Amino acid sequence: MSARVSDHFNGRRFSNPLGAASRSFIDVPRMLAEPRTPWPRRVDVVPQRPPALDGARVVVTFIGHSTFLIQTAAGNILTDPMYSDCAGPFNLVGPRRVRQPGVRFEDLPPIALVLLSHNHYDHCDRPTLAKLARRFDPLVVTPLGNGALFRKEGLRRVEALDWWQSSTISPLRVTATPAQHFSARTPFDRNRALWSGFMLEADGATIYFAGDTGYAPLFREVRQRLGAPDLALLPIGAYEPRWFMRIVHMDPNEAVQAHLDLEATHSIAMHFGTFRLTSEGIDAPVRVLEQACQERQVPADRFRVLPFGGSLRLGTGEP
Repeated sequence: MSARVSDHFNGRRFSNPLGAASRSFIDVPRMLAEPRTPWPRRVDVVPQRPPALDGARVVVTFIGHSTFLIQTAAGNILTDPMYSDCAGPFNLVGPRRVRQPGVRFEDLPPIALVLLSHNHYDHCDRPTLAKLARRFDPLVVTPLGNGALFRKEGLRRVEALDWWQSSTISPLRVTATPAQHFSARTPFDRNRALWSGFMLEADGATIYFAGDTGYAPLFREVRQRLGAPDLALLPIGAYEPRWFMRIVHMDPNEAVQAHLDLEATHSIAMHFGTFRLTSEGIDAPVRVLEQACQERQVPADRFRVLPFGGSLRLGTGEP
């Protein structure tokens, strides 16, 4: 689908209707000078094999960062698949992976569908996409402007959506939803491609994958247009310093507010503890999320932090 001029596209570049897409490049040196809490070089993860559906409507497994395996009777889905050790150009320059994936690539079940939210290196990893193309030949659903990148990696079936558009070829109903973010893979392609979240419907269950986003009224609009999800996958990390990151990344307190705005039955945290992208410590997002849930009286079983490789079942046997 081609992009039409809209409140978030001027014919050349995409934008956030509610404000700037990100800070100016001139702010980057100041951000880099901020104190940074040290991270360990490696945190061991024991990879898990994905569980069987066993009568559940959906099984969701946290692989790491923003990568989830979503198993359904109609097909298996990966979100923002990232299996490389480095989130950057040529997998050589950029943040290094501290925690290995919670499910090994070779242990993945057949993947029918990939949901890819935007083109940043920690979400859109070309080596992983090439491996998926060779092994599974999945359909990729992504926002406008990203299709050519995926086809270069051998993915033959790519559907690009604008916000609020639904896939016409996916085996499951998928709708692209707004996000407060930006796109770029080089200094020269800023905001030439769109960013989004997704609402997925599978066997009567609805799952909202937020992608990468700052906090905005968009969560209430998602609920109003598409209904309250049974499960929301919400980012909680890469949020410090706030003066720089708040436009594009929620902090844990805002993630709890997003959970409430969506009226989600359950939420699972993502986008933390894998790549050192910003200045907060590796454990800070989880600790602050626990405090925020207590303050907002959100039960621990309603907004969960899954172990890397851990799973949540929806439907029969749902915890």
